[in-house]
Amino acid sequence: MKEFIGFLKDSYTAFQATENAAAYLKKKGFLPLAEQDEWNLRENGKYYVTRDGSALIAFTLGKDGRGYKIVASHTDSPCFKLKENAALSDAEFTRLNVEPYGGGLYYTFFDRPLKIAGRAVYETERGVRAKNFVSAFRVTIPSLAIHMNREANENFRPDPQTDLLPLLATEKKDFAALVGNPVSADLFAVCDEAPFESGADGEFLSAPRIDNLLGVYASLRAIAEEEHGGICVAACLDGEEIGSRVRSGAGGDFLASVLRRISAARGLDEEAHLRTISSSFLVSMDNAHALHPNRPEKCDPTNRAKMGGGIVIKGHAGGAYTSNALSAAAIKTVFSRAGVRHQTFYNRSDMRSGSTLGAISLGQVSVPSVDLGIAQLAMHSAVETIRKDDYSEAVKGLNAFFASAVEWREDAVSIE
Repeated sequence: MKEFIGFLKDSYTAFQATENAAAYLKKKGFLPLAEQDEWNLRENGKYYVTRDGSALIAFTLGKDGRGYKIVASHTDSPCFKLKENAALSDAEFTRLNVEPYGGGLYYTFFDRPLKIAGRAVYETERGVRAKNFVSAFRVTIPSLAIHMNREANENFRPDPQTDLLPLLATEKKDFAALVGNPVSADLFAVCDEAPFESGADGEFLSAPRIDNLLGVYASLRAIAEEEHGGICVAACLDGEEIGSRVRSGAGGDFLASVLRRISAARGLDEEAHLRTISSSFLVSMDNAHALHPNRPEKCDPTNRAKMGGGIVIKGHAGGAYTSNALSAAAIKTVFSRAGVRHQTFYNRSDMRSGSTLGAISLGQVSVPSVDLGIAQLAMHSAVETIRKDDYSEAVKGLNAFFASAVEWREDAVSIE
């Protein structure tokens, strides 16, 4: 748990999450690859490759390679992206001109400690080079006092262009100089609240970016800390919070490209590769809404995700989640055989569902799939909450998935 909390704290954006994931995998004996280089893969090898500095795919090459066992998660979380020429100065203040990134619960970001993080691109003698950046200073988005906004507790809808701008200084400030005068940058204002435990027995963990760095770290732990048979893949992709419409996201070809190159290294032709893909299994790992203690009526009457109930298997008639009867039954069987606690989740039928990267990834890699997560409160808040033992159950469940030999047929799944 200590290592997971450290990962949450230091992975401010998808760029830092990817950097920290790569460092973790190196310590576990994984070898780095580059998409631009030739790959010479060996049996029982452990590898990882990054794309755009914000996404990472790790894989292990076991002997039993009937189908690929894939866990997909995402490295990004809701926050605020800085625009170019971010310093907005007038006679009184310098603020940072930002726009919302993802569907955040924006009122929770007010009066919080925020840092500026991401990557900045600098000119070099040979061209340009990107470097990850985290500010030494903090900023905040100050609330308007209740005396000046008497309706705030009844009807508060912040305007993204006027109300959500972080305060940098009470004078004109050269923000570009604070970042080292980059040519360009992908920088974000992100919550810098320290993770903390709560509850009478310390059973809860609250922190920024639990959605979905929990899925990222749990999949990395599962693939790195145990020896599994077959070919295991942990795909930590970017851009989910904005619809995965980025090159390093589920809507891009990153996962499909890596799987094809693994097949080529194994000597598989196109026919054999397609057969392998059709026999594979993908877990989309992204958290679910927990039963809320103060608003239980917001949950489905028979499929409520309870904190402490273990891994959540998510379903949706409209396809927001990829689970179907066969994939749900397969993962339930894997979990039951391994003693992993699990439960089911559906949204209320009169409420709009969220979605995950799973459904989008199927447009690139058409693999049988199931949507999983753990139950959390305050999704997309600046600070989110889980029960700590659910995180441990997630690692245990993903380990069980990677350790199983799962092979698909049209109407049956072989599970060993």
